[in-house]
Amino acid sequence: MQLSDFDFDLPEGLIATRPVRPRPAARMLVASGTAISDAHVRDLSLWLRPGDRMVLNNTRVIPARLTGRRWRDSAQGRVSAKIEVTLMEPLPDGDWRAMVKPLRKLAVGEDVVFSETLHAHVTAKGAEDATLRFNLTGDAFDAALSQVGAMPLPPYIAGRRAADAQDDDDYQTVFARERGAVAAPTASLHFDLDLLQALRDHGVDFTEVTLHVGAGTFLPVKVDDISTHKMHAEWGQITPQAAAEINATRAAGGRIIAVGTTALRLIESAAAPDGTLREWTGKTDIFITPGYRFRVTDGLMTNFHLPKSTLMMLVAALMGQSAIQNIYSHAVGQGYRFFSYGDASLLIPEGKEGCT
Repeated sequence: MQLSDFDFDLPEGLIATRPVRPRPAARMLVASGTAISDAHVRDLSLWLRPGDRMVLNNTRVIPARLTGRRWRDSAQGRVSAKIEVTLMEPLPDGDWRAMVKPLRKLAVGEDVVFSETLHAHVTAKGAEDATLRFNLTGDAFDAALSQVGAMPLPPYIAGRRAADAQDDDDYQTVFARERGAVAAPTASLHFDLDLLQALRDHGVDFTEVTLHVGAGTFLPVKVDDISTHKMHAEWGQITPQAAAEINATRAAGGRIIAVGTTALRLIESAAAPDGTLREWTGKTDIFITPGYRFRVTDGLMTNFHLPKSTLMMLVAALMGQSAIQNIYSHAVGQGYRFFSYGDASLLIPEGKEGCT
């Protein structure tokens, strides 16, 4: 398949730069089989059955965007220049991979100072990123990062406005627990505690898994033939309890509804061919495109995605390419808000429909 198969025209005015408040007031397009309905996130119980299970990604976004000064020795003495850093992922030895601007001028061996307490040493440099070794680790690093870092808003928001204190709350889910993501699992941003309780009262169950979303989620696909695209890898974990809960729901006839493409990619990575889930820890680079046979996922709640992105390919795999074109045409025509701070969709493939 070609990259152009996943393109569509998106008016720039539909790109959301702030979320709707309260969170469940966001609009929600419901595609149940071939039927499309317009609703709101607060209406979820109308579309879910008692006994269904929603799978939530409990990753916590770190304030991964940093501004500092890089220092090097020169013939003129010690000189410095401004540098912008976005942390991408921790490495096993404690170093961090990071996107750096300007990367071209950065040199291995330089020091980068972010504050009086936090600085880093450049240990390696690649074509697209650098490796940094910080002077602090553990809780001390987390505390220093929270003082000087900013929320790593996606490029399509950061290009329109700077991150501010409101994003510290807006860009974090209400069930975020496990620190490590540098991007939010944005479908989950639509939930508040009252909605979670209302769904529990309705008979919907919840399971938490962890996938630390990396900055690679925003990287564009650069090949025309999508079969040659290399997917970024992200670290995830499914506990024995989480696997047992999902298996029990499937055995009882309930549906597994992934909240966000990150949760979906993780459970599909860990599922056996018959859909049985197991305890799982590691990195996944699963790339889901049309033709993929879903093993455990019966539905997906997700936001509206970038044209020509791997996430467009994923939702096309779930719903069918023609169906997803109709869904996105409807969303654009009805003025749904797109991307991380935008509206939601609930996608239930044909054969998995049904409500109370």
